Amino acid sequence: MGKQKRRVPAEETARPRTAEEFGDALLAAASEVARGVRGAAGKSANRLAPDLELPAEAAEGAHRAGQHLIARVCRGGWLPEDLQQAARRRVDEFARSFVLDALAAYGEQFPGRQDQLDEVGAVRWWTESEPHLPQWAAKHILTPAEALTSVIEALGFLMTLPALTPPGTATPARPAHHAVDEKKLSRVRALLAKAESSSFPEEAEALSAKAQELMTRYAFDRVLVEAGEAGHDVPASRRIWLETPYVDAKSLLVHVVAKANRCRAVFDPRWDFVTVVGDEDDLDSVTLLTTSLLVQATRAMITDPAGRDRAFRKSFLVSYATRIGERLEKAAAVTLTATPDADRLLPVLASHELKVNAAFTTLFPQVVGKSVTVRSHEGWHAGRSAADRARLHEPGS
Repeated sequence: MGKQKRRVPAEETARPRTAEEFGDALLAAASEVARGVRGAAGKSANRLAPDLELPAEAAEGAHRAGQHLIARVCRGGWLPEDLQQAARRRVDEFARSFVLDALAAYGEQFPGRQDQLDEVGAVRWWTESEPHLPQWAAKHILTPAEALTSVIEALGFLMTLPALTPPGTATPARPAHHAVDEKKLSRVRALLAKAESSSFPEEAEALSAKAQELMTRYAFDRVLVEAGEAGHDVPASRRIWLETPYVDAKSLLVHVVAKANRCRAVFDPRWDFVTVVGDEDDLDSVTLLTTSLLVQATRAMITDPAGRDRAFRKSFLVSYATRIGERLEKAAAVTLTATPDADRLLPVLASHELKVNAAFTTLFPQVVGKSVTVRSHEGWHAGRSAADRARLHEPGS
């Protein structure tokens, strides 16, 4: 008798056998996920891991694919915090966990970011004697197919990440003569912490205004000292991630704080972050004050008796940001007028502004202005009233 041929599904004959083939298959499936093909991750995972045992070749293939894509996005300027923030917004907890583990495994390839890796939880927790993927699946109580589904979703997410402008750096490129005055910075942090914990809006806003005044005085003292030094610092950049909802309105608050602190800002609505360009010390001020004001603005908004619908809350935040910007600009002008060396300071500030603008234009040559729509008069007036309660001088003075 002749040999009988067994008929098998086409996908079974195409099942990968080696780690390289598994890696290619995972990347191919991830490409479909990145293109938005519904159900692609689960369908491919069921084909690649139909049994209750996860092939060793699949684990090695997943590791290779993860390291390949992590290397690409890191070269594209994504810092650990950026990856963690973006993953938190785009994928579930399992895919996010795989991304952070892949980042931890890749961490040894570049120095200077261990603190950043630790901050986002990208640490090596698994034993090196066994492949990572089975240990990871056991940790999250996932079947092989479920584990590969999450892996494919994580890889698909990484494929969607574009190169960032400007690319992130491992540590701030702070020139040697920019020694941070920790005593002044600690005082600013203390003022903002008190503002965030205060249940009285007037007190919170006065404390924030005092923090801005201290930061402005410190900045003016610094630029005067550095004006006579040789060399010209290249402005740096920093990304500030915003929480939904109302990210466009919140980005306006970042913009006005940046402007008051001699910086430029641009919002990327695809990823919910604002890139701020300026002097490293000014960027510290923008980050500190923005973080605090966002907390205070959100609290004031949600505690307003009329603030129950989206139109009110968005209008509140836009109005709040607009008025805070006006008052911060006025506070900076008052501080400048009170500076003994104002005549010498003005040309230095003008030169600094030119450098920041030139760096910003180089990085973002095609920035487009976009307005934020206000649909609630009640929200607008409530937000402005909240911002107007700020006293731009030290309480009790």
